[in-house]
Amino acid sequence: MIEPDDNTRLRDLQRVLDISRAMAAARDLDELLGLILERSMELLGAERATVFLHDQAADELVSRIACGSEAIRMPAGRGIAGACVRQRAIVNVPDAYADSRFNADFDRRSGFRTRNILAMPLCDYSGELVGVLEVINKRAGSFGPYDISLAETLAAQAGVVIQRARLIEQYVQKQRMQRGLEIAREIQRGLLPKGDPTVPGFDIAGFSAAADETGGDIYDFLPLSGGRLGVVVADASGHGIGPALVIAETRAMLRALTGKAGNVPVVMAGVNELLSEDLGAGRFVTCFLGVLDPAGKKLTFASAGHGPILFYDRQADRFEELPATAVPLGIFGGVSFDEVVGRKLRKGDFAAIVTDGLFEAEPGRPETGDAGEQFGIARILDLLRAARDLPAREMIARLHKAVADWSAPEPQADDLTAVIIRKL
Repeated sequence: MIEPDDNTRLRDLQRVLDISRAMAAARDLDELLGLILERSMELLGAERATVFLHDQAADELVSRIACGSEAIRMPAGRGIAGACVRQRAIVNVPDAYADSRFNADFDRRSGFRTRNILAMPLCDYSGELVGVLEVINKRAGSFGPYDISLAETLAAQAGVVIQRARLIEQYVQKQRMQRGLEIAREIQRGLLPKGDPTVPGFDIAGFSAAADETGGDIYDFLPLSGGRLGVVVADASGHGIGPALVIAETRAMLRALTGKAGNVPVVMAGVNELLSEDLGAGRFVTCFLGVLDPAGKKLTFASAGHGPILFYDRQADRFEELPATAVPLGIFGGVSFDEVVGRKLRKGDFAAIVTDGLFEAEPGRPETGDAGEQFGIARILDLLRAARDLPAREMIARLHKAVADWSAPEPQADDLTAVIIRKL
């Protein structure tokens, strides 16, 4: 092989510098990778090239862009590129078919003939593997020592620039996702009641706080005929985007089927049938649906897996904890919700409907409670009893603060929702 003269070396050094400038100016990762492929083929006189990015989580090499090739995903230790990964050094294969590491499957499928390969590791500024660049088929002979020196210079530049581009891409994707979550949160918050309902003789308040940008809890108030009020508290299993979509669907179904009549068993059965058709295995919704009749001073309800429902008798100064009346919504169809519970509310009595995020909250500090100890129903009862003569909204505020203090400094782990219906 003829050694290049000084003019050739100077020309190629200038080409590498030009490539470095072009890489630095690339607008996104795909443009950068395409540029690396094109310029590496020009610089090294090759017919084809492939950039494999290293997927650290899966420990795989992925050809996001390949010039003259189909996309490939393979274990990071396989083939010529895998040898490059293991050795963290350039691998020069002068005769591909004479090398046992070479996989000829692509050649057989495409009709292309691979003669020789130069594979170079791409590392970031700290030496961590970013990917592998393979250039294939030197147009004139095989890759020699001079090609290897050019490849080392190119790879050193490309690895750092690729890592920077990947970080920028991840940041942009994160920002886009964050904005999407913020919009979803705004929409979900817009589904909550704009204010507490006004019902003669009653003080009613509701509250909901998601653990993430979006949550799986909701409460709602539905005006019904005859001055009655429908009350909903629902909790989709889990929290986040998936449960947020499920709970939005559940709310829409409850509103559509409740209408003005507010027939609790019919509404619950109808929503259950619809959800059981839509939800996959392992997904369900616990749901309290009640109808408050201010004229009869009575709350009638059914509870699909949601409980306990707390009733406080002011005269007797005692709580009653009522269990769910049926299974959660969406598990399977054909469920009857005919079991309905009714409770009269006298002056000072109240009903509290809370989701499990409140009573299952765990302590954030050793002095708060034993490891794994939950806030529990008993603490909720004690707090509500102490606040029994306060407005419903203040009762909920004190409950929320107590649970937040219990879990501090740990962040809120689950969605928190509560509705209190208090007889004046």
